[in-house]
Amino acid sequence: MSSLRSYKGISPQVGQGVYIDSSSVLVGDIEIGQDASIWPLVAARGDVNHIKIGERTNVQDGSVLHVTHKNADNPEGYPLLIGNDVTIGHKVMLHGCTIHHRVLVGMGSIILDGAVIEDEVMIGAGSLVPPGKRLNSGYLYVGSPVKQVRPLTDKERLFLQKSADNYVENKDDFLNHVEDISCR
Repeated sequence: MSSLRSYKGISPQVGQGVYIDSSSVLVGDIEIGQDASIWPLVAARGDVNHIKIGERTNVQDGSVLHVTHKNADNPEGYPLLIGNDVTIGHKVMLHGCTIHHRVLVGMGSIILDGAVIEDEVMIGAGSLVPPGKRLNSGYLYVGSPVKQVRPLTDKERLFLQKSADNYVENKDDFLNHVEDISCR
């Protein structure tokens, strides 16, 4: 079965040069930008709202991406919007939040409905971003619930782009060298 699945006639839309591991499952209203990468065991479900993943963004192994339905109290619901050059670490859970550009979300973090992560933010591993929380640009955040720790250094700001660039190189390598094989 394909990694990409249609739901109610709406299928994921994938940009050029995208790597999607065959063990991942992406269902419904999902848009993936050019040169992005979706690594093993990612589950993304655009069923009751839409998901947008930006260019050169990487979603690492075991991450779960979902959305919140539209309703009378919240007519737009909460789509999942991820900007360009974002690194989503292993086993991250993103639910109906907005992540701007050049952000690193540490392994095992959870970001919930209506949260907004501005440009150039680092979120430490295992952090919890509560519903509706806004993380301001240029800071490191850690904890459960997440707290602003300190401004990012110039080196850390440069690393945000470097991390995304490294994953573009890695996905290109995978596009050229990974083969599905069967047990015999």
